[in-house]
Amino acid sequence: MDPTVRSVLSIARGVLSDLDLETVLGRVLDAARELTGARYAALGVLDEQRGALSRFVTVGIDEERRRAIGQLPTGRGVLGELIVHPTPLRLADVGAHPHSYGFPPGHPPMKTFLGVPVEVAGVAFGNLYLTDKEGGGEFTQEDEDALVVLAEFAGVAIDHARRFTGSERRRGELQRTVETLDATVQISRALAGQTDLPTVLELVAKRGRALVSARALLIELHDGDELVVAAGTGRLPDGLIGHRFELAGTVAGVALRTLQPQRLEDEVTRVRFEEHGLGHLGLHADGGLIVPLVFQSRAYGVLVAVDRLDDGPEFSPDDERLLQAFATSAATAVATAQSVQAQGQAERVAAAEEERRRWARELHDETLQGLAALRLGLASARRTNDSAAVDAAIAAAVEQLESEIASLRALITELRPAALDDLGIGPAIEALAARAAGSGLDVDLAVDLAHDGGGQADRHPPEVETAIYRIVQEGLNNAGKHGRAARAVVEIVERNGNVDVTLRDDGAGFDPSLRTAGFGLVGMRERAELLGGTLRIDSTPGEGTTVRARIPVR
Repeated sequence: MDPTVRSVLSIARGVLSDLDLETVLGRVLDAARELTGARYAALGVLDEQRGALSRFVTVGIDEERRRAIGQLPTGRGVLGELIVHPTPLRLADVGAHPHSYGFPPGHPPMKTFLGVPVEVAGVAFGNLYLTDKEGGGEFTQEDEDALVVLAEFAGVAIDHARRFTGSERRRGELQRTVETLDATVQISRALAGQTDLPTVLELVAKRGRALVSARALLIELHDGDELVVAAGTGRLPDGLIGHRFELAGTVAGVALRTLQPQRLEDEVTRVRFEEHGLGHLGLHADGGLIVPLVFQSRAYGVLVAVDRLDDGPEFSPDDERLLQAFATSAATAVATAQSVQAQGQAERVAAAEEERRRWARELHDETLQGLAALRLGLASARRTNDSAAVDAAIAAAVEQLESEIASLRALITELRPAALDDLGIGPAIEALAARAAGSGLDVDLAVDLAHDGGGQADRHPPEVETAIYRIVQEGLNNAGKHGRAARAVVEIVERNGNVDVTLRDDGAGFDPSLRTAGFGLVGMRERAELLGGTLRIDSTPGEGTTVRARIPVR
């Protein structure tokens, strides 16, 4: 790395890591020595009249020698030249300069010299002095140019440090700003991609409580005229989570109405919290902070922090600002999770209605029409005296009944195959493939499960077997009905604690990015995800479809 860049980064790190002026001055001098190869470095700070040096900071001279030198320079001789003429000064022999005063007793010998002025916010601050370049050579023009650049950055660094040094209030404000940003980043990272509402609420409660060091923190969500305690962490009484109470008259209600934080800092708000909030359930508070969860001008609920553990029980204005900033990100996450939850519920309801319509059509178009035809045939036979016609009608009726019984059995099998309950996933999938073959879809099936191969004594839980069966069932149904495929390959393999299901067909394919009117694909994905698994669909129009699902079984 270029030395100039390294030195600048060193100063930048110094400013970022510590805004103390003394630390910054020391880092500037270290960087100047490293940059130019100087043995000694000093920074003289001008007094208020800018005619002399009020301070003289050095590196390269140990404490014992510094005491032996005695009084530090005030800006006479060569050092004064830079005060009077604030331009870079480079000398091969500092002692040969006409304004040289020489060195006091005990001072180490110095020969080569390089000095440059330092300005802070456009005003002279002092000068950087370097002496004795390592190796005995003179300071070069490159050294001078680099030190001028360094002095400019040093001026910025010193300006920042001087603004903050000795100001604990400003230092605290900066720290609180960093904490607020950190809290926002933490919750954003923790909730990135997370749309499960209970998980989101748990994360928000834990992070929020840690942020303000609360004895307990609750999340109360707005539901009509009520608040429901949806989540909480810390020291909480039993039965609190899930409790509902009227919004009117509560401190939380004031926070939701005004969209402003509320504090339990007087007797009135404490009584309101106790009588109209959660006090009757055993959650008492000497100090409290209620912050609304607001997203796009809508209040979704409140965060309720109770009793600060450190320096409490009351929360400070800084705590309020921190929790309010945190609540902004938390509200976004809660709103997103609720939206996803509502959308998922709507899709599940629609999918269930679609299934009901499907079975209704099957029963109406097949079974009911067949039974109606059977009734007409028997009614006609009853009106005739021809025994042969009656016998023929009875024979036809028996045949029709057998057909309808077979149809009903097929419908029942699709709803819940007996083979799945009695024999397991392998035989049930084989029967499913056989029925698909009867509808014109040639199915190649390969099933390799630990239980079927004798490697595992117990079958997988019913919900796992059902998910695998329904994914294959829906996949074959889509391949034959929508994809008009002639051939499909189904592979079910158990390895490393997962069951991998792969279904490939040679059908028409489709564009997975386009939302379809059906809910089969949604149902397949939800079945996998509810068990902690994944489902991926790869398809291209005209090139068939591949469905890959992974279901964890341990």
